[in-house]
Amino acid sequence: QVQLVESGGGLVQAGGSLRLACAGSGRTFAAMAWFRQAPGKEREFVATISWSGSGIYYADHVKGRFTISRDNSKSTVFLQMNSLKPEDTADYYCAADGAWSSGWEIRLPEHYDYWGQGTQVTVSS
Repeated sequence: QVQLVESGGGLVQAGGSLRLACAGSGRTFAAMAWFRQAPGKEREFVATISWSGSGIYYADHVKGRFTISRDNSKSTVFLQMNSLKPEDTADYYCAADGAWSSGWEIRLPEHYDYWGQGTQVTVSS
């Protein structure tokens, strides 16, 4: 049974930092990613990383502030979030898939077969 379990969400003041983690089990994942969904908005891409770490993509609105990384020995992907803004407030979801792509589809939710339950991040102003 494949599972993705997120942790690390919480409440932080603007300008602060949080580190999210997502532990996977049940299989290996070529692609591991983070998406987020704010109230009343669609789920949006945040970042994704390939198995080797040589392929990494970020959404423009987090570039330079967020860093994605992974530890394959623990099937875990991390999202270090710095310089947080109130507009970063959302439920953050881990996603994973057995395939990687360097094309635009790697940024789409439809590419990913496996999803975590989400962890809430609230940034106060």
